[in-house]
Amino acid sequence: MPITFYDTYSRQLEEFKPIEPPKVKLYTCGPTVYSFAHIGNFRAYVFEDLLQRHLEARGFEVERVMNLTDVDDKTIRGSREAGISLPEFTAKFKKAFFEDIETLRIKRANHFPAATEPENLAKMIEMIDQLMQEDIAYQAEDRSVYFRIMRYPDYGKLAHLDLAELRPSGRIRSDEYEKENIGDFALWKAWDEKDGLVGWNAPWGRGRPGWHIECSAMATRLLGPEIDIHCGGVDNIFPHHEAEIAQSECVNHKKFVRYWLHNAHLLVEGQKMSKSLGNFFTLRDLLDKGFTGRELRYALIGSNYRQPLNFTFDGLNAARHSLLRIDEWLRRLRDIAGNAEPDPGFAAAKSDSFFNALDEDLNISAALAEVFDQIRSTNRAIDSAELTASQAAALLDWWDRINQVLQLQEEAEPIPPNVTRLLQRRAAARADKNWSEGDSLRTQIEELGWLVKDTKDGQKLTKRSWQS
Repeated sequence: MPITFYDTYSRQLEEFKPIEPPKVKLYTCGPTVYSFAHIGNFRAYVFEDLLQRHLEARGFEVERVMNLTDVDDKTIRGSREAGISLPEFTAKFKKAFFEDIETLRIKRANHFPAATEPENLAKMIEMIDQLMQEDIAYQAEDRSVYFRIMRYPDYGKLAHLDLAELRPSGRIRSDEYEKENIGDFALWKAWDEKDGLVGWNAPWGRGRPGWHIECSAMATRLLGPEIDIHCGGVDNIFPHHEAEIAQSECVNHKKFVRYWLHNAHLLVEGQKMSKSLGNFFTLRDLLDKGFTGRELRYALIGSNYRQPLNFTFDGLNAARHSLLRIDEWLRRLRDIAGNAEPDPGFAAAKSDSFFNALDEDLNISAALAEVFDQIRSTNRAIDSAELTASQAAALLDWWDRINQVLQLQEEAEPIPPNVTRLLQRRAAARADKNWSEGDSLRTQIEELGWLVKDTKDGQKLTKRSWQS
């Protein structure tokens, strides 16, 4: 069956047809590195990770670019307030970002270009220069360079704005503005005292790039003038992505992006996330509260990307419970499978329903329903002793395919040496029929966070869960 996505530009489901199959060029808006990324940011990054992993599971070869915005109004203000250089200020948050995506099991992009890298700045200057030569951009009395939106008739079509009703209202020098305040946006911002040591030389004077031109330059430098998919949050549709289209298409005279995918907002306990409301959370805040990366990933991934996600602590606890169900199911399958070869004819393990659901605009709710339907039916078969070892092995192979997309399986934790020693002592005690010593050692092992189960094949050790 074909893969379909809801394209923001056309406002309808479109069959996915990449420019040069099986290659897929994917651009995803990355973080502005002026602070630790918050869970609203990671809602987008987890959705984009699901998108990439599903495309790869379907045989596509994804080349992905995720930019790092390390020069803009926020980063400059932050470095000035901290009293350190811009590179020193942003380095801390770049490092934290890569640690956070590792925690959430987000696959690294092929490229993480930063706006301040010389090759990217050179591309920005080249693009702006071409726009000026074609009289699409101009230098104003404040020495900044602006894009003439009236020279691009399709401006506003991504956001479905009527420019005849929303008249331009002057020039916009800041990086962000509301859609009621449409105006020519800055491509290059002339240096002023607030920029301090931040600035680069260009043919029209010293300054720095505007936020919008940064992404256009990095996307087209690395992926070429035409891109298959561009992702981001709905808050990026206007003005950022609208500006990207205008700049890129005026320079390259080609359709910039085939499919625009945008994720909806994240709410926290039904309210907009805000520090003043006390509901603003970074990933690190939630890890400090005892949640794990995979629990947070499940909570962020569990509803369709186009639907607003209400992030709650009840939801996090539900994610934890769902993952424990998966863990227990896998444990039961492994116990039965042993070293058996998978049964290639076992129909339940050949189902493609999970992937078919994701083919329909990443319908993760239906995909996860397939997983839990399989868990329920498998557990019934195990309870009635109807599942063979080779069938269990086939189901483990089926899960491995799915987990390549979901990335939810519990990672095996190394057994600490002190636990191993206690386990060996307990085995010796049980061999000597010293049951009281064995029970005492079991308690000591549990206190260290591990559970011991006695089976016909000997002791089985598992990490103690939060509920145990």
